[in-house]
Amino acid sequence: MPSTSSSSLLIPLQRDNSREIQLGSHTLQSHGVKLAKVHMHDWIILIFLLALVVSLNAIHPFHRFVGKDMMADLKYPLKSNTVPVWAVPMIAVLLPIAIFVGVYFRRRDVYDLHHAILGILFSVLIAGVITDAIKDAVGRPRPDFFWRCFPQGKEVYDQVTGDVICNGDKNVIKEGYKSFPSGHTSWSFAGLGFIALYLSGKIEVFDRKGHVAKLCVIFLPLLVASLIGISRVDDYWHHWQDVFAGSLIGSVVATFCYLQFFPPPYHADGWGPYEYFRMLEETRAIGNATLSTNQQTEASTNSVGLAGSHHHHRAIVDELESGRN
Repeated sequence: MPSTSSSSLLIPLQRDNSREIQLGSHTLQSHGVKLAKVHMHDWIILIFLLALVVSLNAIHPFHRFVGKDMMADLKYPLKSNTVPVWAVPMIAVLLPIAIFVGVYFRRRDVYDLHHAILGILFSVLIAGVITDAIKDAVGRPRPDFFWRCFPQGKEVYDQVTGDVICNGDKNVIKEGYKSFPSGHTSWSFAGLGFIALYLSGKIEVFDRKGHVAKLCVIFLPLLVASLIGISRVDDYWHHWQDVFAGSLIGSVVATFCYLQFFPPPYHADGWGPYEYFRMLEETRAIGNATLSTNQQTEASTNSVGLAGSHHHHRAIVDELESGRN
């Protein structure tokens, strides 16, 4: 009986501390390979999306008609990028992944690390596919299209159709038809929007305690994404509509991809991924089943002991009565 009461007292303590106990028990070494195998199809789809982005970027976009009267809005200077193409993945993907790794070393939760990396890669690649597909289908000229088409400043138009006859570098001209929407902006909002949602869940921004300083942490990535988008207009590579559409695409895709792996940031369990809580429930279920089995075994043992004691007492009574007779 004392053992039964002590076991019952440990149950709530074990349940209260289960979150902290489980946080350090599922690491890359213990569960990383198994988790990657479970999500093998997701990683294969990521490779397919990457190949699709490369293919969409390589094909020639639709050559929209550009007449002489349309050139008035397309004569902005041809400038270099303030934010180079190679810098966008560094800022929108590698920097957030570094934050994910830092959180992993603090919490030792392989589910959080795996799903965060998988989620942000899906976010930027899906946004990239959508953006590049629309770019190729629309074929909108960039604000600096005139100088891409006529690097010497001498305009040439078809005498029948009135369309431009470009004499510039073919690759530069091809990029000149990819204004809508902005790829820099969509990638930035997809990656930095994802990390903003991730951080808002980790630091529990919506805990109803009124700590406005937490908002500054999640607004910082969004500010960086906005500045990257603004730089595209300042460099005359995009019209403002291109940047607006790119930010909308990136933000929507980031939200969908984040909610695929994590609860909403305002949820009570918004600090961890769905799979972590699923694992926790399975562990609790196994623990409760084991505890129930032990209690049943102990109860049956006690009943057997009571039955044996009853038979022993009855034998003593029978012996006394026979001696009296």
